[in-house]
Amino acid sequence: MQNILIIVQLIVSVALVCVVLLQRSEGGALGMGGGGSGLGGLFSPRGAADTLTRTTAILAAVFFLSSLGLTLFALHGRPQSHSILEQQTSPGKIPAFNFPKPGSLPAKQPGKEQAPPVPVPH
Repeated sequence: MQNILIIVQLIVSVALVCVVLLQRSEGGALGMGGGGSGLGGLFSPRGAADTLTRTTAILAAVFFLSSLGLTLFALHGRPQSHSILEQQTSPGKIPAFNFPKPGSLPAKQPGKEQAPPVPVPH
């Protein structure tokens, strides 16, 4: 089913790009042009604009629904994850950090600087 939705998504995407490129721009420089065809009102300049606008709206709706369907299919196979907001600590408890205790660090002796250890090749 997911493969069918991917194919539908691809076809609708290409069709949507083509239909948008066929539409007449605001300046009238691009687009189908229309002209005086004898097909009546369907492909007259006004009829073509209405048809292309309606086709664009339908293709956009199909594109949106197929994208939503693909997202739902992708999320369906994932394991349930818990929200970070659900993992609460008790109200007065602060998480413990592993800081070294004051007596656990070796004391530096004044005047004696130690060089960092040199790695030994194996």
